[in-house]
Amino acid sequence: MNYTLDLMTEILNINSPGGDTSEAINRLKGEFESLGVKVSKTNKGAIYGTIKGQEDENAKLISAHIDTLGAIVKEIKSNGRLKLSNIGGFAWNSVEGENLYIKTKKGKIYTGTILPEKASIHIYSDVVSTVQRNEETVEVRIDEDVHSDLDVKNLGISVGDFVSFEPRVVITKNGYIKARYLDDKACVAIMFTAIKYLRDNNLAPRQTTHFFISNYEEIGHGLYDIPEKTSEILAYF
Repeated sequence: MNYTLDLMTEILNINSPGGDTSEAINRLKGEFESLGVKVSKTNKGAIYGTIKGQEDENAKLISAHIDTLGAIVKEIKSNGRLKLSNIGGFAWNSVEGENLYIKTKKGKIYTGTILPEKASIHIYSDVVSTVQRNEETVEVRIDEDVHSDLDVKNLGISVGDFVSFEPRVVITKNGYIKARYLDDKACVAIMFTAIKYLRDNNLAPRQTTHFFISNYEEIGHGLYDIPEKTSEILAYF
């Protein structure tokens, strides 16, 4: 259980919105290799580890995804705030007030907060509770001294940069786990726990088994490039 929780916590804290999963994928590639599992990589950047079974026909495939919901910078506003477009399907009110991370094309990380444009109940009491939350009504306030679009661009932030929301990982004293993106990173950790059990006990599955780490599930094409001879698939989504 310690292995499961440690790996789960680690990968939950690696930002991996759909389209920007290379850090998380590389971490899991290393985990496969540390367990002595052969790793293959697809043209779209997903990976799968293969454990040879007692039988090679009718192979099994188990899949879980490492990509998460997130956003990209859609617009840099004249007042130095950002508009976003979503990656994957989520309600904007579910991330209202959330801390977030903006990753520039050079890999620098800036923090910020996502809020409605009209966030103060004291000033906008007539609209705060009723205005719809969407791409046009929410904005990012960057944790930097910026007052114009030029100030933001001088930081290296540009349209198309990836945005990740704070995962907020908490494991309570009585064992409850709370976090964003438990689907599907908890399943990824469970998958590796099963692999570790096989390796620690020198066991081989009956059929050759592929463990697929998908990287585009949140945007609609998670499981692809299925190895030959695969007859059954178990997918965690």
